[in-house]
Amino acid sequence: MNLLIVESPSKAKTIEKYLGNGWRVVASVGHVRDLVPESGSVDIQKDFEPKWQIMPGKEKQLKIITDELKKADAVYLASDPDREGEAIAWHINDILNARNLLKGKPVYRVAFHEITKNAILAALKNPREIDNNLVDAYLVRRILDYLIGFGISPLLWRRNLGKSAGRVQSVAVKLVVEREKEIEQFKPVEYWSVAAKCGVQKNEFDANLIKFNGKKIDKLTLENKNMVDEIVSTIKTPAVGHICDIEKKQVQRHASAPFTTSTLQQEAARKLGFSSKRTMATAQKLYESGFITYMRTDATNLSNEAVTEIREYITKEYGNNFVPKSANIYVTKSKNAQEAHEAIRPTHFISQKTDLSGDELKLYNLIWKRTIACQMSNALFDSVSVDIDVKNAIFHCVGTTRTFDGFMKVYIEDSDDEKEQGETKLPQLNINDEIEIKELISEQHFTMPPARFTEASLVKKLEELGIGRPSTYATIMSTIVDRKYVDQDKQHRFHPTVAGWVLVSYLSNYFHDLVDVNFTAKTEDTLDDVSNGKRDKLSSLKSFWTPTNETIESVRDIKTADIIEKINEFMHNHLFQNNDNKCPKCGGKLGIKLSKFGAFIGCSNYPKCGFTMKLSGDIPDVNDENVPENNTSKEKDLGENIVFKIGKFGPYVTNGTKNVSAKKYNFDTITLDIARELLSGEKKKVEPIILGKNPKTDKAIYYYPDGRYGPYLSSNRVNVSVKEQPSLETAIDLINSKKTFVRKAK
Repeated sequence: MNLLIVESPSKAKTIEKYLGNGWRVVASVGHVRDLVPESGSVDIQKDFEPKWQIMPGKEKQLKIITDELKKADAVYLASDPDREGEAIAWHINDILNARNLLKGKPVYRVAFHEITKNAILAALKNPREIDNNLVDAYLVRRILDYLIGFGISPLLWRRNLGKSAGRVQSVAVKLVVEREKEIEQFKPVEYWSVAAKCGVQKNEFDANLIKFNGKKIDKLTLENKNMVDEIVSTIKTPAVGHICDIEKKQVQRHASAPFTTSTLQQEAARKLGFSSKRTMATAQKLYESGFITYMRTDATNLSNEAVTEIREYITKEYGNNFVPKSANIYVTKSKNAQEAHEAIRPTHFISQKTDLSGDELKLYNLIWKRTIACQMSNALFDSVSVDIDVKNAIFHCVGTTRTFDGFMKVYIEDSDDEKEQGETKLPQLNINDEIEIKELISEQHFTMPPARFTEASLVKKLEELGIGRPSTYATIMSTIVDRKYVDQDKQHRFHPTVAGWVLVSYLSNYFHDLVDVNFTAKTEDTLDDVSNGKRDKLSSLKSFWTPTNETIESVRDIKTADIIEKINEFMHNHLFQNNDNKCPKCGGKLGIKLSKFGAFIGCSNYPKCGFTMKLSGDIPDVNDENVPENNTSKEKDLGENIVFKIGKFGPYVTNGTKNVSAKKYNFDTITLDIARELLSGEKKKVEPIILGKNPKTDKAIYYYPDGRYGPYLSSNRVNVSVKEQPSLETAIDLINSKKTFVRKAK
């Protein structure tokens, strides 16, 4: 019997049906091993030697694999055909070797880009060795990400600057923040346009002014209404003009290339409203069920077999005119396109109809149409451009008529109906024809700021800059949202949160390279060079980590006050757009402050002046008359003669005869019920929250929100104070990085 190991259970079921007797197909369910989540898991002194552990819950999968392995004569490692897939195969092989389970059993690495019987059988006939270059590239990436996480993230936690700093996610947040800066600093420019309503032979059409008194009229030429009034008073409608120039030509429109990971995410966002995460999860299901080829790729080429099948389908369904004489070839834009060898396409083209439904059907149809269209003939348009001369002015219009559908019979790029049709029809016109100028329409415009990033446009920008790779885009998008560095509005546009602003300002000042797009892109190129065998693992790690570590050490002892000053400089225009940062209470200087509850605006004269202002969503003007009074007061009347106050030793509640500390609360969180409870001395028991298991000890990690000294984590007799409920990942890091006190023997 042969044992085939893949990544997902659904893929295992599909493949086992194809292979039949003599084969057993089991799944690893993704990665089975990772770095131990604690400080010191990479020994830099020993050439970056990693310390691995079986991931939580994966021993069960490994037992299934080892049980089947005992009955197998040979092992085929068939994880996904990319860098991460190669790493999974390497990890499994390494684990099985370490357990002495592979003696006398050959191990083969096979990779297929589609889950079809022919593709799988062909891959099994042509096995290979594990690609050590791809594995080394994975190791460089994983080790660097670990070193950055354990090097920089503790600096953020220590000063309430953020939850984590990732090599690629931080650049994505920086792009969102920089776009927000552009929008805030943008100053609209007024401009005007003049159009003519034209009539001829009972037909009407519009034409735009392009020249007046011999001067060319560009977009921003007409700066104000006075300039427009001069034109309108000169032409005086109704008027008569003449055709002075006609140009006719045939225009071809080419189909877009088949989908890559990036373009699929962009198009699914625009046409289906899918997030990157939703798109990739749906594509994963389609791939594992055998409907499409591998969905993580930056290549745009198709196999010869696929092209032949597509062209035959087009000929049968639409006719010979819709098939170009030779196949359309698309050049991959990514200079380091690799890992998967084809674009994303359906595995069969006989029919678009499937038994799919919901998201899977929508995404499959999108992929099917795009792939069929990419091998169809060009769409043809007759284009006519006309110039009309009237009283020292020239008006211009363009008409287009689609004369051959070509690929547009199947797939149209633009969502807008008018653009989809791609047509603006004009009547039959000739030189010197009289044109009636019925009316002039002048319109005021203002230049618009750059648009905020959506998931689709941010993925496109990252790809253009060479940052990230096909397998990372969806993770980047979800990470920056989950860690609350950005928010999304109803139009799915990204807005940086206060946490995002603070993180970027800190990293831009002290870890410039980490958020420099050129530096990050260069690092991605280095990883590609390692995967291609052009660079070795050790020199790549050293070239990146040595200067980064030096920066970490130099930043470690910088005073928090100095850091806050730099953050204030970076965020000044964002916080105080009217450039007035005077305290409305005492006239002191306002600036950002950091606390365990997040960033807020405070006065430089604290504690003499207790003015504070909460930062959330849109930043209010500090001089706004609607600023709540409790933000500038040191007490709040809760009712029933109970008052919440800020005293010399912090917040407390009082009923006039009894004072009780309320240090966990502020003006926004305190309520009458809470104050009553504090004054009565009764305390409701708050049950701890189980965050998950610690993979190092296999013990549960509990979050206690109401400890004697504030919130804390507890696991296996290790307690760590926290400011708020952390993620499981952060909790594991905090628990495992705390040094346990050991009593010395006397």
